[in-house]
Amino acid sequence: MNIILVLVDSLNKDCLSIYNPETKCRTPNVARLAERSHVFEDHFVGSLPCMPARREIMAGRKEFLWRPWGGMEVFDPRLPQIVGKNGYNTAMVTDHYHYWEEEANGYMQGFKSLELVRGHEVDSWKVHDPDEDDPQWVKNIMQYRAAEHIRQYAANVKNFKGEEDYFAPKVFQGACDWLDENARKGPFFLQVECFDVHEPFDVPEPYASMYTDGKKDDFNIWPPYQVYADLEKFMSKTTPEELDFLRSQYMGKVTMMDTWLGKFMDKLDALGLWEDTMVVFTTDHGHDLGERHVFGKQFPHYDSHANIPMLVWHPGAPGNGKRVNGLTQTVDLFATLIDAADAEVPGANRHSRSILPMITEGADSPHDALIYGTFGQGVCATDGQWTLFRAPVEGKQLFTYSTAIFRPLIVDNPVDGRVGKPPSPPAEQGLFDPSVDLPLWKTPITIDPRTYDCYLYDREKDPGQTENLWQTDVGQRERMLRLARRLMEEEGCPPEQIERLGLTDADLEAA
Repeated sequence: MNIILVLVDSLNKDCLSIYNPETKCRTPNVARLAERSHVFEDHFVGSLPCMPARREIMAGRKEFLWRPWGGMEVFDPRLPQIVGKNGYNTAMVTDHYHYWEEEANGYMQGFKSLELVRGHEVDSWKVHDPDEDDPQWVKNIMQYRAAEHIRQYAANVKNFKGEEDYFAPKVFQGACDWLDENARKGPFFLQVECFDVHEPFDVPEPYASMYTDGKKDDFNIWPPYQVYADLEKFMSKTTPEELDFLRSQYMGKVTMMDTWLGKFMDKLDALGLWEDTMVVFTTDHGHDLGERHVFGKQFPHYDSHANIPMLVWHPGAPGNGKRVNGLTQTVDLFATLIDAADAEVPGANRHSRSILPMITEGADSPHDALIYGTFGQGVCATDGQWTLFRAPVEGKQLFTYSTAIFRPLIVDNPVDGRVGKPPSPPAEQGLFDPSVDLPLWKTPITIDPRTYDCYLYDREKDPGQTENLWQTDVGQRERMLRLARRLMEEEGCPPEQIERLGLTDADLEAA
């Protein structure tokens, strides 16, 4: 059986009609895929943002309690290598430029075939001409973001003329071309990965005007969110019209992605691949668009960006649109894809669980609850009905753990802005993780949390997560805190994280 993973960055469930029939966003091809697939309702993020999520997919390791954004560890298994050793041709077609940055070394090297589409976001592709005047839309963004970043993007897309020049079209067309050339050369695992619908929310016609009469010269299409002060500045000056325009451009990106997903599905039709090819369609996380005064995918991780879409077509078990309600998580893709390739999941795997039996046998979820989060922030836990956001306790020490010491790791994501002050030298080296038989560097780091407030929500009665029950439902609060503690201990975490997140025995007794 062939396997295709379609990974679309920053895709919100709320924009997909299969999850939200009231949406204005047009996604007929996602709906077309859903008609034949299993549709997962309670699929969640794990480690955020981009590269931590991809380490979960590629290595099956949930990292948000151990380290921030960084490259693959030397001890990490490599999904494409494991699948490849079982006789598969492995390939990736992607425009996700983080893969070829220093900060993300090791993720793409295990594929036998690679196609890299250049130029998205701040990919160092084209050279900015300092003698040219900045367009108005660039000036709008420069009020809140570093000039070199938006000028890099502007240089990259300067000569784009139509939608075929943009990123999602190039990725899906590249995947179609790869199938034309290689689909009959033996079983394959193909990862089709779009950095769209990630910001900047820049789309060509007809998508730019599909949901608005506004023009990008009049508004900001790349609002800040990584640096707290920049976000506050933007939110204090933005208007309802600008927020509506931003959402229209996001929806335009979603529809453009959907259009080219349809062309990719047409290729599967033309090549007769559905009968022997498993297709997984999902995202790494969603992207809040001004709700709750925020953008992006930051802690607290509300369902608006943490409960993410996933569709799975399996030729041996057609879903025909069946809804799957059991809890699943990004990290489970690792074991699931290996299982689908009939390869052996590494024995040291402790975070990823194959969800293939949920598809082929109607089995229950392998999880009774989940934890997820961003390094240096709080911990989120859900049992499906209840969701807890436990913020860190102020003043507690944080450490990173890694076999490597290099700048991007010890300062967190360098474009993220969450680091308060530079870290100290490594404190010590040792066998801190019992699942790793190599010594790790333990390095102190200071990261400014987004919030010290804690939250508790009943997802069944309050699906929008608007009523915080932290103070009023003490019984559920205590139960969920104990659940978070249990999951952290079962999955493994540095011991100081228990104290840092207010989950010691004394904390729980006081809860």
